[in-house]
Amino acid sequence: MKVTLSVLKADIGSIGGHIVPSKALLDEVKNFVKEKAKDLIIDFYISHTGDDIAILCTHDRGVEDEKIHKLAWDTFLAGTEVAKKQGLYGAGQDLLKDSFSGNIKGMGPAVAEIEFDERPNEPFIFFAADKTDPGCYSLPFYLGFADPMYCSGLILSPKMSDGFTFRIIDVEHTENDKIIDLHSPEEIYDIAALLRDCERYVIESIYARGSGNQAASISTTRLHNIAGKYTGKDDPVALIRVQGEFPATGEILAPFQIGHLVAGFMRGSHNGPLMPCKLNATISYFDGPPVVTGAAFCVNNGKLTEPADVFDHPFWDYVRFQISKKAVDIRQQGFSGPAMLPYSELEYGGIVDKLEKLEKKFTYRD
Repeated sequence: MKVTLSVLKADIGSIGGHIVPSKALLDEVKNFVKEKAKDLIIDFYISHTGDDIAILCTHDRGVEDEKIHKLAWDTFLAGTEVAKKQGLYGAGQDLLKDSFSGNIKGMGPAVAEIEFDERPNEPFIFFAADKTDPGCYSLPFYLGFADPMYCSGLILSPKMSDGFTFRIIDVEHTENDKIIDLHSPEEIYDIAALLRDCERYVIESIYARGSGNQAASISTTRLHNIAGKYTGKDDPVALIRVQGEFPATGEILAPFQIGHLVAGFMRGSHNGPLMPCKLNATISYFDGPPVVTGAAFCVNNGKLTEPADVFDHPFWDYVRFQISKKAVDIRQQGFSGPAMLPYSELEYGGIVDKLEKLEKKFTYRD
């Protein structure tokens, strides 16, 4: 059976600042999807990561289907009305356009989708991140798909011996999609050269070279490119198929123990370590730290199993402790140097006006 996985995510309101959606808001989203999507989708799962709500659904309509995207848009609008009635912070924050135009991409919400022929057993992981941007996935997915130090299947499994194709998008090119396909292992240096710049070059999708089957889809929305100003961090989602001709679940998870530094934290303007957290995690320290959650599923004829929380294990408690120390270390540096994002990423903040005023006060020494 050919099935489509779609995940559509937005920040439409939160309790106490950027912490967590209210129960009433989550209930509205669940009930709206359940009522309006009876003949449209096969199955669905609603979750939140920090203050972002995600709709994961299965259907047979293919990617970028107008009716699926319209369902998500209408759901987020209905949720926004509840958020406004409750006085939640940032009600409708990620809904950056006034009316639906056929595709939710470019309207604020994040989207990741994969269409495929179901295998006899079809496992996948749904990742969601908060207080960071799409570049947060670049290092772990590069390591998980291209580095045998993390993905032993690259040298142990004949099914993976041909490697993978990385489709990378230049998110700063907003007129249309500017993409490049690079192949591992022979072009891993070129892949690394691009992914070094996490704010500009982002993995959009990954494909098995042996079969051409898609292994990964990552949302690449940059909100400030849509709104023309800072409106919140992008909080990306990702879908990763695992096992068989793709990396094993553990090989995809292994790189997340690094707690690598990503853009985000307070006001989306700092660098901080990405912390793997349990499902439905909240936000706290310095509006962070940047967090990622992972829900593993199997799907059969479009029906989802219950989610397995991939970061709910004693090992990840140790990792979270180490990453907490890393977060404190970089926060002790405050605004100085690499603790805060470069000027190019702050250009939509009030610091631009401040620097322009200060520039006029400079004088030249004789």
